[in-house]
Amino acid sequence: MQIDIQFKSIAVRWFMNIFLVVALIVCTVVVAFSVVYRSIYTERITALAEDYAYEFHSLASTTPATFQDAAIELAGNFSYKNKIEVQVIDRNGNMVVSTTGFQSDEQAMPDYEKAKTGTETQVMRTRTAAGESVLAGSTPLYDSTGRYMGVYRWVTSMKAANRFEINFIVIMVLAALAILAFCVFSGLFFINSILHPIRDVSNMARKIAMGDFKSRIEIEKNDEIGELCDTINYMASELDQAESLKNDFISSVSHELRTPLTAIRGWSETAKMSVGTDEELVKRGLDVVLTEADRLSGLVEELLDFSRMETGRLTLVSQPLDISELLTESVDMYIELARRQGLELIFTRPAEEMTVFGDADRLKQVFINLIDNAVKYTEKGGQVLVDQMKEEGCVRISVKDTGVGIPAQDIDRVKEKFYKANKTVRGSGIGLAVADEIIKQHKGLLFIESTEGVGTTATVVLPLCEREKENESAAEVREKEQ
Repeated sequence: MQIDIQFKSIAVRWFMNIFLVVALIVCTVVVAFSVVYRSIYTERITALAEDYAYEFHSLASTTPATFQDAAIELAGNFSYKNKIEVQVIDRNGNMVVSTTGFQSDEQAMPDYEKAKTGTETQVMRTRTAAGESVLAGSTPLYDSTGRYMGVYRWVTSMKAANRFEINFIVIMVLAALAILAFCVFSGLFFINSILHPIRDVSNMARKIAMGDFKSRIEIEKNDEIGELCDTINYMASELDQAESLKNDFISSVSHELRTPLTAIRGWSETAKMSVGTDEELVKRGLDVVLTEADRLSGLVEELLDFSRMETGRLTLVSQPLDISELLTESVDMYIELARRQGLELIFTRPAEEMTVFGDADRLKQVFINLIDNAVKYTEKGGQVLVDQMKEEGCVRISVKDTGVGIPAQDIDRVKEKFYKANKTVRGSGIGLAVADEIIKQHKGLLFIESTEGVGTTATVVLPLCEREKENESAAEVREKEQ
């Protein structure tokens, strides 16, 4: 089943958040460079033109009578006629002379209009009567007494300058387009490099949600995306394993339920038919029914405890208690069963009382589970040794058997929920998981050591009550003083 998920929103967000910002920055840079280039180029042309025409500034030292002749003489001797045109305008606004030899009163001269009423040179871009773009500068002339004499005006064509400006702008625009194109292609490549794995992850997640735990993502990159894919594959593997364990658990529990139910039903029918004829058979049948009912009750209680553990509702009713007494009661429950199976169950109760703060029912449940496992996995003629000892503010309880043991590859997983190392022996596979959680809630430790074919040792370590620890510390102090 092929599932294809589209992630247009990522591309849109990239376009809105990244590309538009880059485009805005590039356009701003292009405009800024163009403006700066135009300004610098115009200033350079203005400076050269003012240098070329500066000799006309000498008209300020003339008189109204000699102004026109001096202007004509300067225009005739002007050396830069091929670079700029210089026009001289008298104080009455009449064009006296032009270095080109042509005088036209039709062209607009905004620079002149502004300069004749001031004292500074006015430079402006304008157009001739023929429509040619020019740069013009007008310099007012005043004699030594401050009398206005006229204006000399230089004009230079901007055709070549405009061509350079256009070429510069075209180059800048092309560079900007190249940058934007690079951003687009690199961005799309980067987005696709993310989207494809995300699509694979999304498809995988949907397949997992539909129960397909066998599919895997092909890891092509050694980066965060590859790590994500590897994590998804690991998750699928764990789910596949959990599904397998769950199925095994359901099968095991179904078998555990079916066996006592079959016995109860069979013996109930037998007892019913034997009422009044064989009282001994009726009594035997009722004993079997009670025994199997107890098994069912224990299994249901175990399942309920597991449910409480999974939902965080496994609570404790703790109080100070004698752990030796609790352990003795647990062992006594299996003395007769061990004898019938040809096993030796040994527990020597220590003389010293050891007090822990805990839930008696829950701790007894743990001890019964450990002893039951030891008896269950030990063959006839074997031995189960229960030991209790105090050490460093704690009490250590061990249940050691000479049973079949646990394979090395299974030893680290026996406390996992649903896991059973030996599927041929009765059990739900959740007893040790519940026991481990109960011990953790008592701030203790439960660990399993085993050698296949030799036996298994289950050890519980619980902290002693504070009062017990104080007594132990006082005893150590007395020993040191002696």
